[in-house]
Amino acid sequence: MPNALVPEFAVSDFEISRAFYCDLLGFTCSYMRPEDGFAYLVLGQAELMIDQIGEGRTFDDGHLPTQYPFGRGLNVQIEVRAIAPLVARLRAAGHALYLEPEDKWYRKGTTDVGNRQFVVADPDGYLLRFYETLGTRKHRPEG
Repeated sequence: MPNALVPEFAVSDFEISRAFYCDLLGFTCSYMRPEDGFAYLVLGQAELMIDQIGEGRTFDDGHLPTQYPFGRGLNVQIEVRAIAPLVARLRAAGHALYLEPEDKWYRKGTTDVGNRQFVVADPDGYLLRFYETLGTRKHRPEG
């Protein structure tokens, strides 16, 4: 069953974005319409779409990104088994991280939920926060 929410990123260069997501990050292309500059991508349970600006169906009337970075104020969280292989591939490719790997605990009721995470910007500046779960623990107030 497809996810109930699948973001679609308007991209400035379909081939560069497709290579970044598939060749570097390991997404697979579920299906593609190259004539429209469109691809539906999957990584584990995560799904997203990329769509070339100006090709196929383009939503405009002031909603298209016009300058880097695209997607200001938005980051998408993507769960993976382990972040280390992704970080290694990005570093080997010379692609800078926006946020270095960190272990972060977030309060959820009376427990803390742990993420090992990092953030990377795609070629258009969309922020992707990849994480692996560290499990839960009893809430520990800071301070």
